[in-house]
Amino acid sequence: MTYISITFYLFVLAALLLYYILPLQYRWLVLLGGSLFFYWRVMGTWTAMAILLLTVMAAYGAGLLLERQRNKALLAVSVLLMILPWFCVKNGNYVLEILLHRNPVEWVVPVGISFYTLQVISYLADIYRGRITAQKNPARFLLFVMFFPQIVQGPIPRYDRLAGQLYEGHRFDERRVVGGFYRILWGFFLKLMIADRAAQFVNWVYELDYEYVGCYVLVAGILYSIELYADFAACISISKGVANLFGIELADNFHHPYLAVSVKDFWRRWHMSLSEWLKDYVYIPLGGSRKGKIRTYINLALTFLVSGIWHGAGLRFIVWGMMHAAYQIVGQLTQNLQRKAAKLTGLDKAPEAALWIRRIWTFLCVMMAWILFRAESLRKGLQMIWSMFQVRNFWIFTNDGLLGWALEWKEWVVLAVSVLILFVVSLKQEQGVSFSNLIFRQPVYVRWVLYLAVIFGIMTYGVYGMGYDAQAFIYGGF
Repeated sequence: MTYISITFYLFVLAALLLYYILPLQYRWLVLLGGSLFFYWRVMGTWTAMAILLLTVMAAYGAGLLLERQRNKALLAVSVLLMILPWFCVKNGNYVLEILLHRNPVEWVVPVGISFYTLQVISYLADIYRGRITAQKNPARFLLFVMFFPQIVQGPIPRYDRLAGQLYEGHRFDERRVVGGFYRILWGFFLKLMIADRAAQFVNWVYELDYEYVGCYVLVAGILYSIELYADFAACISISKGVANLFGIELADNFHHPYLAVSVKDFWRRWHMSLSEWLKDYVYIPLGGSRKGKIRTYINLALTFLVSGIWHGAGLRFIVWGMMHAAYQIVGQLTQNLQRKAAKLTGLDKAPEAALWIRRIWTFLCVMMAWILFRAESLRKGLQMIWSMFQVRNFWIFTNDGLLGWALEWKEWVVLAVSVLILFVVSLKQEQGVSFSNLIFRQPVYVRWVLYLAVIFGIMTYGVYGMGYDAQAFIYGGF
């Protein structure tokens, strides 16, 4: 039961009807029951459910203990207990095969384990710091961890921002429900019109990386950057939209990251709930920027090391994280040089041109790191990047080199138009335009014509249907 299946929306509809029928004080029970049912359907195994429930109960008990006695050793032991299941299922085979040269184990991997692990760690840390009080009701705490729109791949919620919304019960709010519908439609557009279509070419190049080199890698790198963003943003948009149907507002997770003017700015806009988590629970506890430049750079590197390890097992994820740390450190060290270069080239007097040069440069830096992120191994990723500079097959842009079984010319047109729509919408939103407000102010018949046009467009041109199994959301693998 994925977020783009008919079964999921039948389930949501049934939950909505029951939610708004019951008295306010009991509505949270619908969310709890729905979350348990959803997770069981997604996993289809009691083992994964048991791992999740044991983690939740351990976090619940640790929270009660930490509230009674704020002890650093108790916090450390509690955090290690939370990390242990995640480490085993996500990094266990890497340790067994690569470091210990043993046979791998077939681990049961609970969906969303990387996300709910960070969620319960932040809950325990906030109790230790005195920011929140421990939840006394185990069923309510279970709902906080398992709330079904966000457990698969975030956003990573904070207890003080989400828990109250879950427990209080909400009355039907047309504006919020309609806003949720907009977000769900936008998520379908991103997933089926952009992400899954771009994935066809990306997968083609990465599966035949020995044959498709040079400019093929450049195109695949650009498309993978777009695919990853569209895929992840689609899931978050759908998650936020479904939560809105119940009157609940989840945290924002993206703010047009490819319009960033630096890699530091990129991380303020990309996977914002993870970036905030890393800042609050890794970077600042390490000392942040309070202990001099050298220590700041070390703390930055350690924070991105944690980010790399969280994203996956293997050297390529560590190198990916270190690349982002290096980008930021070099960016800070060369600030004066950048200003002098802008003055020398006259870009200081052409702010709009300077803005777009910085945006394009930032995108290219991020794209290079994404190539490693997507590769099967660090070695293959480095070979692909090297081929971009070594092989000069520019003719693929003028002949039929980009056409093949992956994408025909009509599909390239649909993908290009879809990406252009995403770009224009992002640019206008960056300038302060609210499309949801503009649509909501229109007469009902205009809105319904627009809804039907979008639905028809996605059904006609989206990547789905007989013979095609829509990909799982990429970050669901984490």
